[in-house]
Amino acid sequence: MKQKEIVKMIIKYGIFIAGGICMFFPFLWLILASLQSEREIMLRPMVFIPEVFQWQNYVVLFKKYPLDKYYFNSFLVNSSITGVVLLTSSLAGYSLGKLSFPGRELIFKGILATMMFPVFLFLIPVYYLLKRVPFVGGNDIWGLGGVGFLHSYPALILPFIVNAWGIFLMRQFIIGIPNELLDAARIDGCSEFRIYANIILPLTKPALATLGIFIFIQQWNSFLWPLIITTSAPKIMTLPVGLQLLRVAFASARNQHYFLAGLVVGIVPMVILFLVLQRHYIKGIVMTGLKG
Repeated sequence: MKQKEIVKMIIKYGIFIAGGICMFFPFLWLILASLQSEREIMLRPMVFIPEVFQWQNYVVLFKKYPLDKYYFNSFLVNSSITGVVLLTSSLAGYSLGKLSFPGRELIFKGILATMMFPVFLFLIPVYYLLKRVPFVGGNDIWGLGGVGFLHSYPALILPFIVNAWGIFLMRQFIIGIPNELLDAARIDGCSEFRIYANIILPLTKPALATLGIFIFIQQWNSFLWPLIITTSAPKIMTLPVGLQLLRVAFASARNQHYFLAGLVVGIVPMVILFLVLQRHYIKGIVMTGLKG
């Protein structure tokens, strides 16, 4: 029996290791290809490991292209969206999970229903709503005459500060918190906001970390909406749009190592974020799945 168990473990972990290598290999190739020279990137068959690591590819990339500005814009926009989504989702999750009021279930079902609609349906309406905001961006009282919130950071942030999936995730997690704990706090004279701040938030850290990772990665990779907004406002252009322009700028096959270096620069923040919050992310997924 012990031999059979050992064989099973070897097979199981062998499959896991092989799968991990298959998943990691494209990223490893991307990093090594970004460090190749112009001659090596053109060789066929392809060269996997460069003879000399060309670290200056990254220096040239930042000198030729304003990636630092795109990085700043992406961090500002994504951090703002992630922070506000964590606030709105936890508040809504607490309200829908622990407070009793008329229409609670109907509101929750309506929130879930919005997840069935593709995002493309809302692009034009949201665009015009942002453009027609009164007294903003040169608009008059009727929202005419100017550009509203377009050409500004709020145009990239406001449409995403409420997330239906985030509300669902937080509600499912908060439901599992014992009601007796909240009732004891109410007996001691705590207001609902104090209960939320002092009890709900500390107990929902795993779910908040999980939601934060998902939202940050989702927004970091967002391309269509930033492309629409920043086409006429390059000063607020985010990294995904900038990388697409980078691909056009380095269209020649001889310049592909610069483009690959740009891709590496683009994925580094997401990798770091996941590694830092990995423990909370796994705990949040497991505990959220156990809630009724």
